[in-house]
Amino acid sequence: MPVLFIAPQDRTYDKIISNIEEVKARKGKIIAIANEDDDNINSYCDYVLRVPTVAALIAPIINVIPLQFLAYYIAAARGADVDRPRNLAKSVTVE
Repeated sequence: MPVLFIAPQDRTYDKIISNIEEVKARKGKIIAIANEDDDNINSYCDYVLRVPTVAALIAPIINVIPLQFLAYYIAAARGADVDRPRNLAKSVTVE
């Protein structure tokens, strides 16, 4: 089973590495989103998606971009119409 980790180099990094090791011990496939200058993560993961190292306030915005692409390509591979998701209610409020 593949497991996706977001692994920024912040105060949670050691805990994330510990969780990665637990999944790896159970033969899981590890995909990580990590900073471009994090060479340590390569030894724990099967696949690493690199994002630029930015300030902590901007990091969530940068980290979500690969997740958006991953969701898009998985949906496209499954044959889902990515331009017309099911059960999506759209409304426009005009004053």
